[in-house]
Formats: sequence, C-alpha cells, structure tokens
Amino acid sequence: MTHKPTVDDRFSFGLWTIGYSGIDTFGSPTRAPMDVVHVVEKLAEIGAYGLSFHDDDLFAFGSSDSVRRGQIDRLKQALADTGLIVPMVTTNLFSAPVFKDGGFTSNDRSVRRFAIRKVLRQLELGVELGAKTFVMWGGREGAEYDSAKNVRAALERYREAVDFLGDYVLSQGWDIRFAIEPKPNEPRGDILLPTVGHALAFINSLAHPELVGLNPEVGHEQMAGLNYAAGVAQALYHDKLFHIDLNGQRGIKFDQDLVFGHGDLHNAFALVDLLENGGPNGGPAYVGPRHFDYKPSRTEDESGVWESAAANMSNYMMLQERVKAFRADPEVQSALRSAKVFEIEESTLSPGETVDDLKSDRSLWEDFDSQAFFDGNGFGFVRLQQLATEHLLGEW
Repeated sequence: MTHKPTVDDRFSFGLWTIGYSGIDTFGSPTRAPMDVVHVVEKLAEIGAYGLSFHDDDLFAFGSSDSVRRGQIDRLKQALADTGLIVPMVTTNLFSAPVFKDGGFTSNDRSVRRFAIRKVLRQLELGVELGAKTFVMWGGREGAEYDSAKNVRAALERYREAVDFLGDYVLSQGWDIRFAIEPKPNEPRGDILLPTVGHALAFINSLAHPELVGLNPEVGHEQMAGLNYAAGVAQALYHDKLFHIDLNGQRGIKFDQDLVFGHGDLHNAFALVDLLENGGPNGGPAYVGPRHFDYKPSRTEDESGVWESAAANMSNYMMLQERVKAFRADPEVQSALRSAKVFEIEESTLSPGETVDDLKSDRSLWEDFDSQAFFDGNGFGFVRLQQLATEHLLGEW
C-alpha cells in the first residue's frame, strides 16, 4: 500500500460486504458471521472512515424491537469508540420471501405497504445515526416474464413510494437524500431502472427530483455492457452523483463484486481521474464517500477478508497517484490538445448566432473540406490512450 488510508480519504464499506459469508447460488457459507462491533473496530484499524448497512445486516429480519434496539446501541457505542461514521444506509427489500415479487412494485398491494413501512424504519434510523444518503437498490423490482408485470403501473407505484418518502423527509426537515442504484438483472431476470440513463429519466418524473440522485455501481453498469466512467460522468453532468459503489467486474456476466481494480483496470483509471479531477480540464468533482460494495471471495478466511478490504483502498490510492502523474505530464497535456479534448468544451454556436448566420457562413459548408478527413486530420486518440496505459503500468 502506498500509504495508510486515513479518514480524509473517505473510504467506506458496507456491512454486507465485509460480513459476506461466502454463500452463493451453488454453495453454502465458507466463513462464520462477523459481529458488527468487531467489523467497526477492524475497519477503523485499517483506515476506513465509514460503515453503511441494510437494516437486516444489523439485526435479523423480523427481530423484536428490543433485539433491534440492542444492536443499534452496540453499533452506536462502537462508532463512538472508533470515530467511524455512517454516511449511508439502505433497506433490504429483496432477501425475505415476502419480497419475492419486489417491494415497492410487488403485484400484491399489502406487500408494497409493508415495504414502505420497513423503509420508514430504516430511514428514521439512518437519520438517528447521521447518515446523509439513503440508497435504494430495487433488486426484486422487476420480473422474469413479460406477461407477469405491468411495467407502466409498476413504475407508477415506484414513483408513488419515492414521492411519499420524499414528502416525509421534507416534512421533518431532515438532511438526507435518496440515491437510486441501477442494475440490469440479477436476482430478477429484468430489473426496473436497469441503468444510469433509466434512473435519470425516472427521477425527472418525481415530485421532488432534487431529493433523489444516483448511486452507480461499477459492476452493475458493466453487466449491461456499458462504460462505468461514462455513466458516472453523466451523473455528474446532471448533478445527480449522490453516492458511488466501487468494485471490480470482468465483462458481461453475473455480478462479480470483485475488489476495485481487479476488473477493467483502464476504466478504473479513467474513473479515478474523473472522480478526483472532475474532467480533463477540471470542473466539479465528486466529494462524497468512496464506498466499496464488493464481496471478499468465498475462497478466503477472515484474514483474507481484511486483506481484500485493504486492497480496495490501496488500489484506489495507487490509481490516484498515477492519475496525478498523468495529468502533470507535459506530453499528456500536449496529446490532449492535439486530440482536441479541450476544444469540446467550447460552444459549437457563437453567442447569439442564428440559423441565417450559420447558413451565410460559407466556411461551414461550401468551403469546408470534408475530404481532408480521409487519410488525414487524425485525432491521436491511440497515442493518448497509450500514454494513459504507460502511466497506469509504470515506466519501462
């Protein structure tokens, strides 16, 4: 590790990530459960600053109020003892049998009402613990069969629930926002709001769109064959990057949740560049938690769990260093100018330019030499990418 992380690095982990037992569709657990106090103490020891959790990560589904409060109090004491914070919370609306057809969008109205009540309890707990973001991953909000789900009605029920929760937050004057986490499939065959673009369109339909943003995840976008860094850039463009989930993914397959950097390393380099710099020429960057939503491989024992947690942070910091060197390299700056990367920031139209102005400018059509782009006027993108690769891999 280049240097030991500190709270200033804003690295956070989900309790469900560190506490992942190794269970999967074809295999039973390979590790014993971890107590939340132990998790908080170990995260503080390795330099993390935050812990996030689903309600059912902290106490079992259906726990009594006394059991629930006991676990909350233990967590609060551990946070006070270590200085860790809870920047984000979320609700599990996907594991229990009652949610087999979703929470907010179940065909069964009674399940939808139960789901909203469950979310309200976790939302109130999040506020009690000082969380600033409430993530909504609709893992069961979808279907396997086209005839089984009225998608238009399901989206309306989704909107109804999010609007209801937003109204409650506003009525209480709470300082917390919602972040939708898109995913295309798994566990459902098709999940509603599968990508950043779908979620952005949905947010625009809400009564309080200012309260709702995005929590994009590396693997989820890449499962759909999309470019994660490009999706995050669009979220930043719309001022909707409220939270972020970092992990690794290797192609279009099941959700691997690998260590950050153990998947598409070039895209991870581009992502860290974007998060830290805001763009090639600067601009608004991401200031929230660098949250790792990964799963320690089921091949590991507990020591491997903490090694994998440290690897996430180490990889991010190494990429930070390489991105910094990349941006400071005069050859890179020259290549960026040659590739006209900065020129795209210039407005295509001049101030006040009209259609008639455009038509009367002969240089734009009659005198424009479009044939010059055949076997000429190259942009040099390959050279630029090679420079990024050399910085990523290090000097010869």
